Amino acid sequence: MLIDILSFSCPLLLCSFAALFTEYAGSLALFLEGLATFSAFVFYSFFAAFNQTGGTTLDATMDQFTTGTPLSASIPAALLTILLITLIIFAFSYLIERFRAHKFIAGTALNLFFTSMTSFLSVMIFKTRGVLTNPSYRFDVNTTKILTIIITGLIVVLSVLFLSKTRIGLYLRITGTDSDVLTAKGVNPKVERILSWTLAGTFCSLAGIFLTLRISSFVPGISSGRGWMALAAIFLGRKKPLIMLTAVVIFCAADYFGVHIQNIFPNIPSSILLSLPYVVALLLTMMGKREKSLPQLI
Repeated sequence: MLIDILSFSCPLLLCSFAALFTEYAGSLALFLEGLATFSAFVFYSFFAAFNQTGGTTLDATMDQFTTGTPLSASIPAALLTILLITLIIFAFSYLIERFRAHKFIAGTALNLFFTSMTSFLSVMIFKTRGVLTNPSYRFDVNTTKILTIIITGLIVVLSVLFLSKTRIGLYLRITGTDSDVLTAKGVNPKVERILSWTLAGTFCSLAGIFLTLRISSFVPGISSGRGWMALAAIFLGRKKPLIMLTAVVIFCAADYFGVHIQNIFPNIPSSILLSLPYVVALLLTMMGKREKSLPQLI
């Protein structure tokens, strides 16, 4: 059960660190929800292109890709997905800084853009907006769980070290609150904000890949609110990685039990169980805000 909960936590934890980078930089990424789903779709599309079978309905223009085993197809598909998503977010963040666009509006617009592009490309390539699956798109459940936990754990450790032990990480942490200090030191805050969005794109693309690997298919809306829960996690964790990690595990434990508790209590409506992690997130956020306000009342 612990392995299951931890594997459930990996995509949300990656999205939470993606949001943390941008929150430190003062340009909170509001596009994580749509980007995670878009990344999952891009990974599935690349995999299908590298691993052509009769079960796909890819356009004929993709016939040039060679057929391979699921492993030989998944590795280049993952690398290409991460590279493509990272470059897309870098380009958007550069344009936003270049033209001084409003970060909140731009992030919201990007979220809508990625959501709509997922639907549009699904129809154009696979002729459907529904679930995408493939006979070759099958991954061992236990291996996937262990692999995602190891990769996520390594990334989290490196991210904490990056933020706390490196000069660039320090610059990133003070960009949103003390950008004048960076300017006085000859560091351009715009570069740090672009970096934060670029890192967010990389982390979110990996989260999307993990989501689709876990269920061996692509489902519309596969992120299931994790992009928004990631924002709740960083505020609940007060931008402290350890507290943020705890919040993520609590959210995902509620998600896990919500999925499996119906096996024990079949009469509970599924709509209530699906809302359980969001209810827990809301309650914890309310409790956190109340605790923070107590010293002001005394």
